[in-house]
Amino acid sequence: MSAGSAPIRVVVAKVGLDGHDRGAKVVARALRDAGMEVVYTGLHNSPEQVVATALAEDADAIGLSILSGAHMTLFPRVLALLDEADARDVIVFGGGIIPDEDAARLREAGVAAIFGPGASTQAIAEWVREHVASPDQGRPAAV
Repeated sequence: MSAGSAPIRVVVAKVGLDGHDRGAKVVARALRDAGMEVVYTGLHNSPEQVVATALAEDADAIGLSILSGAHMTLFPRVLALLDEADARDVIVFGGGIIPDEDAARLREAGVAAIFGPGASTQAIAEWVREHVASPDQGRPAAV
């Protein structure tokens, strides 16, 4: 990030009924420590709440965390709501317990990246920095 440029703004969200948020909190802190502005939404968010928060916060990206197995329902719903809001410039990435086959289908649907168990926080922060531009830098090419 160059001097005077706005930081990347990321909403990190736990969607659905997951009751475990340690991973989301670790990622949120890593992104913050990497110089990004991070809004963590807490547990038990609906896709509607996540998208409303991202729009209200003028987020550049949404990082979704899920362990419950509902990723094939909840992630596409977030993408659909962004479409409805004409906000598909908000990059969506995710992590959690997501089988490789489902991760491929989610990427085809528009999720930019999926990070599985064991992904390093440094790799996640670097990916966000490379694929999500801050507002004053313009958006990167499609991922």
